[in-house]
Amino acid sequence: MADQIPLYPVRNAAAAAAAAANRKRAAYYSAAGPGPGAERPSRYQLEDESAHLDEMPLMMSEEGFENDESDYHTLPRARVTQRKRGLEWFVCGGWKFLCTSCCDWLINICQRKRELKARTVWLGYPEKCEEKHPRNSIKNQKYNVFTFIPGVLYEQFKFFLNLYFLVVSCSQFVPALKIGYLYTYWAPLGFVLAVTITREAVDEFRRFQRDKEVNSQLYSKLTVRGKVQVKSSDIQVGDLIIVEKNQRVPSDMVFLRTSEKAGSCFIRTDQLDGETDWKLKVAVSCTQRLPALGDLFSISAYVYAQKPQLDIHSFEGTFTRAGLLDLELNQLTKALFLALVALSVVMVTLQGFVGPWYRNLLRFLLLFSYIIPISLRVNLDMGKAAYGWMIMRDESIPGTVVRTSTIPEELGRLVYLLTDKTGTLTQNEMVFKRLHLGTVSYGPDTMDEIQNHVVDSYSQTHSQLGGNTTSSTPPRKAQSSAPKVRKSVSSRVHEAVKAVALCHNVTPVYESRAGVATDAEFAEVDQDFSDENRTYQASSPDEVALVQWTESVGLTLVNRDLTSMQLRTPSGQVLTYCLLQTFPFTSEIKRMGVIVRDESTAEITFYMKGADTAMSTIVQYNDWLEEECGNMAREGLRTLVVAKKALTEEQYQDFESRYNQARLSLHDRALKVAAVVESLEREMELLCLTGVEDQLQAGVRPTLEMLRNAGIKIWMLTGDKLETATCIAKSSHLVSRTQDTHVFRPVTSRGEAHLELNAFRRKHDCALVISGDSLEVCLKYYEHEFMELACQCPAVVCCRCSPTQKARIVSLLRQHTGRRTCAIGDGGNDVSMIQAADCGIGIEGKEGRQASLAADFSITQFRHVGRLLVVHGRSSYKRSAALGQFVMHRGLIISTMQAVFSSVFYFASVPLYQGFLMVGYATVYTMFPVFSLVLDEDVRPDTAMLYPELYKDLTKGRSLSFKTFLVWVLISVYQGGILMYGALVLFESEFVHVVAISFTALILTELLMVALTVRTWHWLMVVAQFLSLGCYVASLAFLNEYFDVAFITTVTFVWKVSAITVVSCLPLYTLKFLRRKLSPPSYSKLTS
Repeated sequence: MADQIPLYPVRNAAAAAAAAANRKRAAYYSAAGPGPGAERPSRYQLEDESAHLDEMPLMMSEEGFENDESDYHTLPRARVTQRKRGLEWFVCGGWKFLCTSCCDWLINICQRKRELKARTVWLGYPEKCEEKHPRNSIKNQKYNVFTFIPGVLYEQFKFFLNLYFLVVSCSQFVPALKIGYLYTYWAPLGFVLAVTITREAVDEFRRFQRDKEVNSQLYSKLTVRGKVQVKSSDIQVGDLIIVEKNQRVPSDMVFLRTSEKAGSCFIRTDQLDGETDWKLKVAVSCTQRLPALGDLFSISAYVYAQKPQLDIHSFEGTFTRAGLLDLELNQLTKALFLALVALSVVMVTLQGFVGPWYRNLLRFLLLFSYIIPISLRVNLDMGKAAYGWMIMRDESIPGTVVRTSTIPEELGRLVYLLTDKTGTLTQNEMVFKRLHLGTVSYGPDTMDEIQNHVVDSYSQTHSQLGGNTTSSTPPRKAQSSAPKVRKSVSSRVHEAVKAVALCHNVTPVYESRAGVATDAEFAEVDQDFSDENRTYQASSPDEVALVQWTESVGLTLVNRDLTSMQLRTPSGQVLTYCLLQTFPFTSEIKRMGVIVRDESTAEITFYMKGADTAMSTIVQYNDWLEEECGNMAREGLRTLVVAKKALTEEQYQDFESRYNQARLSLHDRALKVAAVVESLEREMELLCLTGVEDQLQAGVRPTLEMLRNAGIKIWMLTGDKLETATCIAKSSHLVSRTQDTHVFRPVTSRGEAHLELNAFRRKHDCALVISGDSLEVCLKYYEHEFMELACQCPAVVCCRCSPTQKARIVSLLRQHTGRRTCAIGDGGNDVSMIQAADCGIGIEGKEGRQASLAADFSITQFRHVGRLLVVHGRSSYKRSAALGQFVMHRGLIISTMQAVFSSVFYFASVPLYQGFLMVGYATVYTMFPVFSLVLDEDVRPDTAMLYPELYKDLTKGRSLSFKTFLVWVLISVYQGGILMYGALVLFESEFVHVVAISFTALILTELLMVALTVRTWHWLMVVAQFLSLGCYVASLAFLNEYFDVAFITTVTFVWKVSAITVVSCLPLYTLKFLRRKLSPPSYSKLTS
């Protein structure tokens, strides 16, 4: 054996011994030969007509496309404006461009990536690696020990609200600008930051624990001294890892050895393409032939791997999200700041700009700083934490986890829901449902009849063969003349079942006996061949379902290798068939076939099965196939047409000769091979039509209907083939029975895409089904036009989508529509889509926890999405909107009182309330009632589930808009003016009475306004009201510095405060009552 054996990695290989080829976050890109991202000729080359396609309108007939294009108007070209120069350019945004460019340059310098290059990996000797590789660990954390505090502070102060209060607090260190005690500014700011840092620390610790759990999974590592257990994160490039059955592959690996003699192994690529079916892989032949595992260290072999290519599966890195509500409130905060500046300028102007006016301006800015409430962020953050706690405590959606506590209200603003298919909508568990023979149909209730026919047929055949010891020629003659005679139902059922049992790529697998070690010995005595120990593995779950069905009716597949197949009849007889040829299924031909020879009769039969579109022209004339295929499709079944053709020995020898000759051809090999195979695919005998159902997840149909009624458009993005995706879209009611479906024809050029888009534009109210390849072409040439048309569809199904395409579709939806998107999936291939959406939901399922860990919300079943959105999402958004606006009202009203007070006293920049009064007003006096709004609800959860149409109003953002904001501004100005002027009119002789009357009326007004805002009372709301009122009354005895205790105990004080409070609140209560009577909200009819 050579000293050095160059081994090339096999994609996605799980094995008994494997070499880790790279870190976990770059999983699955190593491949034999060029990888998925390697340089290769583009599939979509620009054709000759590309130059003049820009001159054509998209709406053209096919006839017009074929004629001269000069008769058509040109499409509007993108306007290219001349870049402004000089001072005009700098003022109009050039400064921002320069700052951004400088920051990007600094980031690139600090985070310069290492150049990727090819690697040489020695088997079993990590220390021989020429370069240092990252650890094989998953990291979903945002920060580390050094970046936590700076990172959290940056995330907080990038919002205008917090940055503004930081500047205001720092200004109090300047004596000329100091207008109160330092703690009145720094204590609220410190409290806000403490709450934020605590929340982020808790979230970060939880992420650390989840990562630690995944990275601590144990694997067996093969060393010179034997096996040792290592953590997943401790696996190094070059290690030999033993992957056991049903164990996740921890990193990129090369498939070296397996316990199966032929070196084959079934693996699942769900983390790559979302498909949970098993795929056959073969180990490297030279290492598979080694006598024992230990010999891997003696051959001095290495893997030469090409440089890492486009990584389609990445877990490292987190996305910092800010919800739409936060962005809207940030805009409102900027509007409040402009109002603050304008009010301060007005006050200085009315002063006449006397004295040091600029200092007075700054003091007014500080006096009115409560217009922008610092408690807004902390109230919203605490409210979001409360919403997350409520979601996780909801017994109707058990197992739900809120992993991102900053965006629960995003669930109430969604317009587009993008979902995976396999494992999300479906269980990926196929069940045989129907067998149709043309004149008779069998369903789940009549399968016992099929079993009886099979038993009768094989019992008769066994008796005939037992009494006939002559040549097998007569049976062949009878077989060849059989189509001329009308067969019995029993015979037709027998032929159909036998065809289904033979025409497939399924392999029966038997487990090793318990307690028997399978190290390097491959003895068959270690396997248990009983029926209970047998499982089936295949590249398609449909085929497994078919073989399992034949077993249930009496014909069992017991063994298969590369050259033969064995079936066991109901009587226990084992029939052996020689596999002469196998023609695998491809998405182009949409069919597969086998040629087998019955060892007992020497009969040669060509069996074929496939989609009805491919098989309808191959089988003999019939009048029922098309109609029954349509009927099964409407039932949501995946159909396969099964046919056969008897061959003589001479016919097969002639075919084999031509087939082998075509396979050896140097030119147009694929076309010649296809032509030879097609020579057999003529006038085949139609045996049966099968129907298999991909079982949906529980509650998928009503959930999708609920979301559709809620105004949410649903797109299904899947890596599965077009026929399967279309079938599931219909069976799940993603596409309603009354809707038409437009299947976008495959396009490979700009011209084809142009014609197909025109054809699609003519359709109305139909669901779109498109493949990933066609989607790529459309997005390359007609991105805007395609997205415009697709967004008008009630549902869209994208099949054969890669993870990168899924993420791109999400990004394009956000970009072209400006609406909120949500992505939901359960596999690692859905992570990029989940992270690209405004809100990500992961399902913990058979495909692992990668999607769940990377998502903002984790659920256990798809049906939980309905309640998560229409109940919790809706209530979270409405509560946050009410809470945010009320907190701003609380700051506006006291700023209005300050403005009135300064105006009356000659525009003096003197604070109305100082010290503890300002701190208490924003905390213990009003905090509990205001925060209790997070418990408010306009309708009951059951009502929200029953009437999902209530969700539609939220997508328009009417609960928090500039209109509602202006209403609250007017309310604040009115109440602030009434409270201050009322106190000034009613005070008697001392200024201290103005403070006592106005501040007490202010506290009572806030408590009454909370009561006015509440729609459904909770007992905690009542407790909060009385607790705050009790705190204020109790503190009056200790606030001698601000209040005259003797005065506040008099009747005069009580009636004056009561009068001012009634005048400030009664008109608002009256307006609310009239509005509910004259223009009631949509939910009021449901609660009455």
